[in-house]
Amino acid sequence: MSLIKFNKNRFPFNNSLSDFFDRDSFFDDDFFNLEKSMPAMNVKEHEDDFEIELASPGFNKKDFEITMKDDVLEVSAQKSEEEEEKDDDYTRKEFNYRSFRRSLQLPKTVDDSKDVKATYKNGILKLHLLKKEDALEKSKRKIEVV
Repeated sequence: MSLIKFNKNRFPFNNSLSDFFDRDSFFDDDFFNLEKSMPAMNVKEHEDDFEIELASPGFNKKDFEITMKDDVLEVSAQKSEEEEEKDDDYTRKEFNYRSFRRSLQLPKTVDDSKDVKATYKNGILKLHLLKKEDALEKSKRKIEVV
């Protein structure tokens, strides 16, 4: 008789009960995963500003709240929809609630005294934050030797 190494992944039903008691696998569900509910984000640094894009389809412009305080930019959105249909024999009621909140620590080069431009088009929220004058790269100048 030869010995074969036991592979616990071969019998997943044996693992499920012990996994449940060994760790909180209930909270590993996507419902509790906050990163899944966060919109994807791109941050681009240009010569004179920063551009932040948040993928947030399904919202309207009025659903967003954007604040800036103490070098922290906070973007949040909240939307709720409710639909009810009544007929003689039945009542159908559906609702949908979506929200997110994202905070970003801004670099010291952002000029917080200038207005932040925010646009929302095709599910993409774009924010433009200007840099401080002293943070802008000075153009290189050529000095002639005489």
